[in-house]
Amino acid sequence: MSLQTLTFLVVGASFALYLGIAFFSRARSIGDFYVADASIHPVANGAATAADWMSAASFISMAGLIAFMGYGGSVFLMGWTGGYVVLAVLIAPYLRKYGKFTVPEFIGDRYYSRTARLVTVVALIICSLTYVIGQMKGVGVAFSRFLEVDYGVGLAVGMAIVFVYTVLGGMKGITYTQIAQYCILIFAYTVPAIFISLTLTGHPLPQLGLGGVLADGTPLLVKLDQTLVDLGFHEYTTHVRHSKLNMFAYTLSLMLGTAGLPHIIIRFFTVARVRDARSSVGWALLFIIILYTTAPAVAAMARLNFNQTLQPQFTELLRYEDRPQWFRNWEATGLLKFEDKNADGYINYSADAETNEMVTLDQDIMTLANPEIAGLPDWVIALVAAGGLAAALSTAAGLLLVIASAVSRDIIKTLILPNMKSRQELLAGRIAMALTILGAGWLGLHPPDFAAGTVALAFGLAASSIFPALAMGVFSTRINRQGAVAGMITGLTITLLYVFQHKGVLFIASTKFLGDFPENWFLGIEPNAFGVVGALANFAVAAGVSRLTKPPPASIQSLVSNLRAPVHP
Repeated sequence: MSLQTLTFLVVGASFALYLGIAFFSRARSIGDFYVADASIHPVANGAATAADWMSAASFISMAGLIAFMGYGGSVFLMGWTGGYVVLAVLIAPYLRKYGKFTVPEFIGDRYYSRTARLVTVVALIICSLTYVIGQMKGVGVAFSRFLEVDYGVGLAVGMAIVFVYTVLGGMKGITYTQIAQYCILIFAYTVPAIFISLTLTGHPLPQLGLGGVLADGTPLLVKLDQTLVDLGFHEYTTHVRHSKLNMFAYTLSLMLGTAGLPHIIIRFFTVARVRDARSSVGWALLFIIILYTTAPAVAAMARLNFNQTLQPQFTELLRYEDRPQWFRNWEATGLLKFEDKNADGYINYSADAETNEMVTLDQDIMTLANPEIAGLPDWVIALVAAGGLAAALSTAAGLLLVIASAVSRDIIKTLILPNMKSRQELLAGRIAMALTILGAGWLGLHPPDFAAGTVALAFGLAASSIFPALAMGVFSTRINRQGAVAGMITGLTITLLYVFQHKGVLFIASTKFLGDFPENWFLGIEPNAFGVVGALANFAVAAGVSRLTKPPPASIQSLVSNLRAPVHP
């Protein structure tokens, strides 16, 4: 059986499972559509949260980033896992206790302001759209390589699958589908890692294999450091990303962004009790750790295999005509390109931009290509394809539901048609979901200029706008509506201004305007790490404006105090 046929069967079976789950768990009420009627068990919710969290960025991109960044890539591991601790301690239990359906709804009530709610909706949509672009692109890339169809066709198929189980099932259908997707993606991620770890080091656990030794007695990481230095790259295990301050800022930005992402927070509205929200975060972190402790091993082993494939003994070059089949497969996607600059017929791969002949090497291919590079069986390669699609679709579904609920509940019902009946609101939610899917698909097909790095950017935007408003809303009785609105606008604005330069307009501290070098950045902090600075500005402005204006009404101060009061089972 050919790889393409096998991949069609594996991916097709997974899609049939998703559609079957959606049909049997379809939403019949507003509660079902928005929060699964708060009936999800904490363990099940933890698995669904893990799938919602482990997007194409985690499954496809993270190992690729670490493979090429080395030690500097640890910011993603520390930031994304540490964010769940912040979420468990500071956010999730209190929002579940409040008992509303959406994040903007909580902020609107807490700050007794429609303006605050509207600003939150805007921030939510910006964060979620930048995030969902990467998921849609991941769907198209995985389809185009493994099913050998056009990128646009693959994207359309993915959109259709998401459309059915999100519009039909709402949060209830999404939750049970994400549980299945977690099982598929974690199996697809760990099985190849186990095979490769056994082959290279003899350890069945990749986590142990990372610190293991190769057949020649050389520790794996020592060998990887040596090979990279020979090619002119930095050592894998010691290279700091720009500076220690930048790494600290990047890690903290990802942590705060994780605790402020609405599609993650809304998952904790689906459990019955406050303590179940805390328990769900713990289970989610446990399920996530399985992949996140495997990712460094996948990254290091993939980079070593990649280097050794191109230059087997590092004393000889590989002839282009003798390139392996995996190389030819990925060349067809356009994500891997070779240019024979010196016309000698050999592949020269090095850190020297002038002589390096690998003119295009997309980091995102490392996880997907890893089983092919290692020569694993076709069924493992097909499984990885299904896992990558499961990761992208699970997160896309959560993001799309958040955007749709913000439009239907926080804009249409609150600002336009406040007297809507439940059936009308459910219909509006489904229509908003359908339109959101079409919009996300269009963005995936025609990504804007800033599509690269949008996942990290989404975390920065959430950290600078939504997280401070939630944290101050729970822990401060003095922050009022004027302060909250001013803080959110300030944090979101300066973060966007730091990152973008668009259509000839020079924004302050834009990457393009200031260049791609640390000496041109504020305190050497790169744009994707700037969310923590935006968050600090948000906190400072909110506190300052609140001190200069009237305190919140006594009823709001009482609400905040009661929100933090212990709940007895």
